[in-house]
Amino acid sequence: MESNGHSNQDVSQAKTSNGEAIEKDDERAKNVPTNILEKGIIYFFTRGRVGVEQPEAVSDLQRTYFVLRPLPNDAKIGDGAMPDSNNLRLFALPKKVFPKNGRDRYMAFVEKAGVSMKQLKEDFLQGSDYETKTSGTRHTPPVTPVGEGVYAMTMTGRTSHLVYMLTIPKQPADVQEDMGIREKGNFITSLKNPTQKGPVNARLPEDPEFPKEILEDFNGRGWMPIQKANYLDYSNAQILLIGESRDKFDGALEPTDKDKHNSMETPREELEKLEGEDQIRIEHLDHDNSVFHDLHINKKDYPEVLTTW
Repeated sequence: MESNGHSNQDVSQAKTSNGEAIEKDDERAKNVPTNILEKGIIYFFTRGRVGVEQPEAVSDLQRTYFVLRPLPNDAKIGDGAMPDSNNLRLFALPKKVFPKNGRDRYMAFVEKAGVSMKQLKEDFLQGSDYETKTSGTRHTPPVTPVGEGVYAMTMTGRTSHLVYMLTIPKQPADVQEDMGIREKGNFITSLKNPTQKGPVNARLPEDPEFPKEILEDFNGRGWMPIQKANYLDYSNAQILLIGESRDKFDGALEPTDKDKHNSMETPREELEKLEGEDQIRIEHLDHDNSVFHDLHINKKDYPEVLTTW
């Protein structure tokens, strides 16, 4: 599958003035910690099993998803809905829930890369009907939003992390807790080498079309840290998410010694800035309904943000 063809720098150059919600801040770019590989908005979704319009437990879910929407380094979140862009990544989580501790190691994969909100709406968000010989018409329900927040991909030493802070809902409820979505969360991440085959039940029908330079970065290893954000710009890229306990959240946001010496902001400070800006933005956009504004979809056509079964 094709990459979206955008590096973080390309996105920064292309997206500095495309909408009210993204404001350019040159000073912000100078102070972004060097070990933040990428920052942005994260959306969490789930979809009920065929015929299940209102899930009443995790067992009623077909699959869980999350979407990463990268922001340029010089971005500050302002008021308004997020403008459309063609740099979103859709990840599928076959386990239906996120890992909650170090014993939980769950695979996820990039289902779509380099897509716009418009494409997600047309190809993913909506429900659909299909005919079967034995059961007649079957209905796949539309996705249900279960959260939104801000995220950062970081490197601490030789370990890569996906760290997020939830802004919708303000406080995780039953659904979020059951699904492993917390007020703030941290996953250790690794990227799978597609040239080394794993168990049959963990293989995808197609491998990601990584260019030579990414394959060389593996250096013969089966897995490697996600040390460059563009590793995830390829459909069918497989990643491993390893849970971290709540008390290890700060460990994923440790600054480098060089940044400390240069008095740069810490990754935590940058993430907290984004969280505060996004909280103000969603309050101006009718709170939880900002998810629908961001995705440019009609709230009447989709379930509300799920918080209780």
